[in-house]
Amino acid sequence: MQIFRGFHHPGIAPACALTIGNFDGVHRGHQAMLALLNSEARHRGVPSCVLTFEPHPRDYFARVQRRPELAPARIATLRDKLTELAACGVDQCVVLPFDSRLSSQVPEAFIDQVLVRGLGARYVLVGDDFRFGARRAGDYAMLDAAGQHRGFDVARMNSYEVHGLRVSSSAVREALARGDMEATAALLGRPYSISGHVVHGRKLGRELGFKTLNLRFSHWKPAASGIFVVEVHGLGDPPLPGVANLGIRPSLDPNDVNGGRVLLETHCLQWPAHLGAEGAYGKIIRVDLLHKLHDELKYPSLDALTAGIARDCDDARAFFASTRRQTTRDRI
Repeated sequence: MQIFRGFHHPGIAPACALTIGNFDGVHRGHQAMLALLNSEARHRGVPSCVLTFEPHPRDYFARVQRRPELAPARIATLRDKLTELAACGVDQCVVLPFDSRLSSQVPEAFIDQVLVRGLGARYVLVGDDFRFGARRAGDYAMLDAAGQHRGFDVARMNSYEVHGLRVSSSAVREALARGDMEATAALLGRPYSISGHVVHGRKLGRELGFKTLNLRFSHWKPAASGIFVVEVHGLGDPPLPGVANLGIRPSLDPNDVNGGRVLLETHCLQWPAHLGAEGAYGKIIRVDLLHKLHDELKYPSLDALTAGIARDCDDARAFFASTRRQTTRDRI
């Protein structure tokens, strides 16, 4: 998949089949929409294209109004969103910066400057609640009328349901907030995961006897937080079982090297000997969050923190042992 920041690039295809949205999480409803988009693109002989925004428009307005509570919890980083879009077979993705200029653009200008002149849309697929332009003044009827006048087809996809539940980014956020990783996986069609480069931290974990792999979550408000049973992909086969803390680490000094940043800190229950003590730094890994153990806790001392991590590791081992027993029974 080709990725472009903005649409003023010579490599962008002169025509495309397009869908527009934030696609946070790339859940099963998004996946169904992208499958339809790819089919329509093939019929028309043009590439499929996703137009998305960074930051999320609600992030932008929350910042402008100085009301952080209005910002949605972020399901996925931009890296993970782009990875999932590519996995769905999208040919190109255009990431538009959502700023004062775009937020004040009237719907007619968005259609003319972005959809027609910028991207050469021949087909535009949107969701059933799609709105666009300044003050969300544009709707499906306006887009459809413009398509008839400007020469592109417009289609609308109805909601996607799983077991009678409408699949949406809001539903995924709610499941993650509850710590219900089974429901989250059902909505996503895969385990919830976070990926990125392993970065250096304070290295307190190794002092306590629990070396960690640290990934930065590049948004201040993750949809999930707490202590999780996980599997780590990217350091060899099979994936490594582990336990992870996603959050701001309330037991540590906020002035440490990653102070104030959201981190996913993962301790592997079985560390591969071939990597050595420093062998994971800089590598790209993916961590699947399989089961939530509990919320983040503030421990009164390093000894208490060490004992807490040890309990979490025991609970993670018990989870994997139970899963293996269930898998064996299913096979029988």
